[in-house]
Amino acid sequence: MSVAASNPFDAVAVARRVLACEAKALGEMADGLGEPFARAVEVLAGARGRIVCTGIGKSGHVARKIAATLASTGAPSMFVHAAEASHGDLGMVGVDDVVLALSKTGETRELADILAYTKRFAMPLIAITAVEGSALGRAADIVLVLPDAPEATGALNAPTTSTTLQIALGDALAVALLERKGFTANDFGVLHPGGKLGAMLRTVADLMHGPAELPLVAPEAPMADAILVMSEKRFGCVGVCDSAGMLAGVITDGDLRRHIDGLLAHSAGEVMTRTPKTVRPDILAAEALRLMTGVGAPSTVLFVVDAGKPVGILHVHDLLRAGVM
Repeated sequence: MSVAASNPFDAVAVARRVLACEAKALGEMADGLGEPFARAVEVLAGARGRIVCTGIGKSGHVARKIAATLASTGAPSMFVHAAEASHGDLGMVGVDDVVLALSKTGETRELADILAYTKRFAMPLIAITAVEGSALGRAADIVLVLPDAPEATGALNAPTTSTTLQIALGDALAVALLERKGFTANDFGVLHPGGKLGAMLRTVADLMHGPAELPLVAPEAPMADAILVMSEKRFGCVGVCDSAGMLAGVITDGDLRRHIDGLLAHSAGEVMTRTPKTVRPDILAAEALRLMTGVGAPSTVLFVVDAGKPVGILHVHDLLRAGVM
């Protein structure tokens, strides 16, 4: 027969305490940001080389993550392990690079060689540390000081709150830098060609069928010819272009049904639906999908136009095959 503990362990209560502790520290850090952060963003934006992120232990893991985030948002970056830097990896660091060094205490011995290297070659050094007067803080050109907040582990003092602050500050630098440089979603898509994220950031031009596959007829074309082109191209529609090459309308299966009586006696211009839904080639494919499935009559095909002239055609199946959802 088991006896219930008088003070049962409450995992949810622990989680809430940890999150509250770290959230409070994040708020303190946000309130304390100022001129050093702005200067750090300007130095990073002006880097002629790469942003070299470095650290040891948990700070090293965070530095690797920050380097990956910066690189994925258009700022060439790399991670150099502080200990390995002393054994040859300093050769990976160029004189045009900017070094971003992380250490909670700022007294990590393994950072000594890379700090000396930045001084020798007059390389900008940005520090993320909780102790501004530490060896790292004194060596740095810019110090981003973490608030003096307790770790969520209490007396154990294991890195928890401090690493959360480092990660968040790295994210803040990356986002400020990408906005400072005018980095766009299309730029992001170029660096993320694979997976779900890559699919969502592809443009209509990436997925559309080109000019050679366009089903097009003139307004005066007999409907017999329009139906033939519609069948040959297999998009379930045909575009109607005027003498200047501008898309004047579109004929769909619905238009055929609405004009079934005496259909073949009509011309394409008489049957077409004017002002159809169209998209530009430079918009995101995800936006095209929303247009297809949004308010109003849904559509499975969109003509892609540039300055009013059709340059491609996009089927909803093209989007789904590419993983755009």
